[in-house]
This record gives sequence, structure tokens and C-alpha cells, in this order.
Amino acid sequence: MESPSAPRGCIPWRRLLLTASLLTFWSLPTTAQLTIESVPPNATEGKDVLLRVHNLPGVVKTCIWYKGEKIVSDLQIVSYAADTQAIKRWPASSSRQTMYPNGSLLFQKVTLQDSGYYTLQAIDKDFQSIQVTGQLRVYQPVGKPSIRASNARVTEHKDAVVLTCLTNDKGISIRWLFKNQILPHKDRMKLSQGNSTLTINPVRREDAGGHQCEVFNPVSSSKSDPCRLDVQYDPTLPSPGLSAWAIVGIVVGVLVCGALIVVLVYFLIFIKTG
Repeated sequence: MESPSAPRGCIPWRRLLLTASLLTFWSLPTTAQLTIESVPPNATEGKDVLLRVHNLPGVVKTCIWYKGEKIVSDLQIVSYAADTQAIKRWPASSSRQTMYPNGSLLFQKVTLQDSGYYTLQAIDKDFQSIQVTGQLRVYQPVGKPSIRASNARVTEHKDAVVLTCLTNDKGISIRWLFKNQILPHKDRMKLSQGNSTLTINPVRREDAGGHQCEVFNPVSSSKSDPCRLDVQYDPTLPSPGLSAWAIVGIVVGVLVCGALIVVLVYFLIFIKTG
């Protein structure tokens, strides 16, 4: 006996209901997340920077900026009321800060003290609120560093040299250059934590030339003047690229080859005279 089946007339309705459900799902409105973008991401002290607000809901009645990561009344900076289009400054505000109707906050001639987190609170007509926090990063342009050498005139295979990068800047990174190129890593070279000192031990003639250090942060960089290392060496000595055992091997090879040549010549002469 065949199992009971649904009437054929129901199949199109099922397909229609499924299609309607998919269309309903695809057409659901999506709410983009409220975010804050720092423009530029890293600000130079003395320049302007904007905390730009993205996806602010259209039903917002009031926007309030706070200094810090939390909503604290004593840290209110500035607020905007949509119904009156009035902007009000609070005690924590500065004359260098300007708020726009779209919620964005402009800082003019930022200082290091402006660095930190800022929170925006958006309140709708039903007094429901959402909040989002952004970060403002401010850096000073770095100054020109200099190099101090433990000894600028050294002897190959005998001496070591310590180069120190001198700078007054904080929160920076340091890298070393040789002949205006990034210094390649070698077993004879050691960098301190933070790369402030470079030790070369032992020194070789290939290390002779201009050494520089470069300091940088997210907004600027600066190089020191070249510190020229004078490496003294004996030109009669073998190349520093060969080890003692390699030199012994070369000498032995030359002697063996010479002996073979002598034997071969003697053998040829012996055959001719014989």
C-alpha cells in the first residue's frame, strides 16, 4: 500500500511560503555598529585631529562626550542637543575642542595631555542610551640622535667596539644602519634590549665605514650623523673570511700539488732518457 501523500495542489503553496520567508529574512533592516575613528590614527603634537563618529542613529536626541573610558559626570567635555541644536561646554572641555552635529569631535593643536580614551554617549527620545569609546594617540616629532663610540679606531681580530645611540625621546624604536643600509645580523654583533647599544666583537675590516642609528615613532623618524669606524689591519695577514684550518688545508694542498708536479716531470724525463 502506498503511503499517503499530500495533495499536489499544496506543493506550490509550500514553495511560495518558503520564498516569502527568505525574502523577509533578506530584507530585515541591519543596524550598523556605532564606532569612533581617529583621523589621522596617530596625531603629531601641534596638529589637528578628528574623532569621527560613524553610524550615529538618526533618532538621537542628545550626544555627550566624556574624557576617559567611562561615563562620569565630572568628566563631561561637551554635549549637543538635536532639538535646539545647542552645544554646551562642560568644565572638562577645552577651547581647542569643537563638536559637530554628527557627533564628531575636533581637537585643534593637540598636546600630549590630550592623549587617551574618549567616550561618546548617544541618548534617544525615549532616554535609551548607547555608548562607544575611541582612543586619541598624540606623539612628538623625534629629535636627531647621536652616536657615542667606545673606540673609533680599533684593530682587526683584537678589539671590540660598543656604539651607543643617544636620544632624549621617549616611547621610540631604534634601528642601526651601516653605509646607509639596515645593518645585517651577524654572529659578531649584539644588540641590547631596546637596541640602544650595538656591540661588535671582534671587529673586522669589513666593519670599517659609517654607522648610524635611526630613532622613530608612528609620526616621525630621524637619523644620526655617521660614526666612522677606522679598522686597522695587517695587509700581509690572510683574509679574515678563512679559518685557521682552511688556511692549513690550502697550504697542504699547494704543497701536495707541487710534489705531484715534480714527480710527473721527473717521470716524463725518465721515460724520454730511458
